Amino acid sequence: QVQLVESGGGLVQPGGSLRLSCAASGRIFSIDVMGWYRQAPGKQRELVTHITSGGITVYADSARGRFTIARDNAKNTVYLQMNSLKPEDTDDYSCRANARGGWSERYRDVWGQGTLVTVSS
Repeated sequence: QVQLVESGGGLVQPGGSLRLSCAASGRIFSIDVMGWYRQAPGKQRELVTHITSGGITVYADSARGRFTIARDNAKNTVYLQMNSLKPEDTDDYSCRANARGGWSERYRDVWGQGTLVTVSS
């Protein structure tokens, strides 16, 4: 089983920065895409950004230019650097990894428990 643990959320003032981390552990053979999603109460989860094992990135329009995703394949960890934060960035942020535990297994989506980001003065 692959588990994801996020950290780095919290309260920040508008214009501030936060760095989220998501570390995968457990029985890991390989991880394809790792990404960050956000969800507000009563709304659907939406993509913030993701990155492939080869470093190809995709960003939502709301994140492009302010957020940066990075990945350390050796540590099975993905990071989200969030700059110039706005009150509308307030949400629960979850990490997702498309991973498999053995060479013969198929890739499965694994989700972290989420970390709350609050942008407020």
